Amino acid sequence: MTRHFLNLVDAGGDGLAAMLNDALDRKTARASWPKGRVDADAPLAGHVLAMVFEKNSTRTRVSFDMAMRQLGGSAITLEAGTSQLGRGETIADTARVLSRMVDAIMLRTDDHAKIEELAHYATVPVINGLTDESHPCQIMADLLTLLERGKALPGLEVAWLGDGNNVLNSILEAAGLLHFNVRVGTPQGYEPDPRYVEQARARGATITLTGDAAAAARGADVVVTDTWVSMGQEHAHNKLAAMAPFQVDERLMGLAGPQATFLHCLPAHRGEEVTDAVIDGPHSAVWDEAENRIHAQKSVLRWVFGQL
Repeated sequence: MTRHFLNLVDAGGDGLAAMLNDALDRKTARASWPKGRVDADAPLAGHVLAMVFEKNSTRTRVSFDMAMRQLGGSAITLEAGTSQLGRGETIADTARVLSRMVDAIMLRTDDHAKIEELAHYATVPVINGLTDESHPCQIMADLLTLLERGKALPGLEVAWLGDGNNVLNSILEAAGLLHFNVRVGTPQGYEPDPRYVEQARARGATITLTGDAAAAARGADVVVTDTWVSMGQEHAHNKLAAMAPFQVDERLMGLAGPQATFLHCLPAHRGEEVTDAVIDGPHSAVWDEAENRIHAQKSVLRWVFGQL
């Protein structure tokens, strides 16, 4: 049966734990190596990943390409605007064709229904590189970063400040699967998808929704934010005004625990959702977080191919 990674729940808690352990081991094993050197076991030798982009990317594009190189495989990049997908070919037909030509497909797109359709018709693994609903690969990198910093996931107190977006949805999904808690600080009207809140609570996570940024941040082990206006969103002026009280600055970061870690999936709009003093400060782990997209996704790739 083909394994897809459209959301974290596809792997379940045990699968996520196996991937994170593998990522930690593989990253440690290649410390100080040149970045293009292939892992000693080259577990994906001969395998090809098609990377399909309907949204712009820096970290997703480079990290998946490097992940495949380090695993001994290779990657092909397709842009919607320069492929038949952008000229009216259906997702179903694209899935059928690519399944005959490559070993796995990564899609970065808008509507989550697109990746579900791609997975339905593909006969090779499909990986969610980002949709408007969720961003599971980013959260795998976030979790890996926290483990590296010595934080045990069960019982962890995570504070989210800002927009109730796709990244937050995946954090909530992870909270339910790996048993940590999330305090969500958002302005009214920008709360996360209630389905993800309910699912996390049903799995035992404590999810607190508040319109008070200080209440969300106070005593947290981890503080997370993201850009307030995502690609393609309109009405930015009104949204920015509503989000202003949720900016992560030194005062807000100071309310978290003294050993708190700051995360941001990047790109950052400095001076909007986060200040320079925080993103460049001693609590920030954003550069480790960005690098860890490679290491986490290597293990996601191994998982979809049934190696974990």
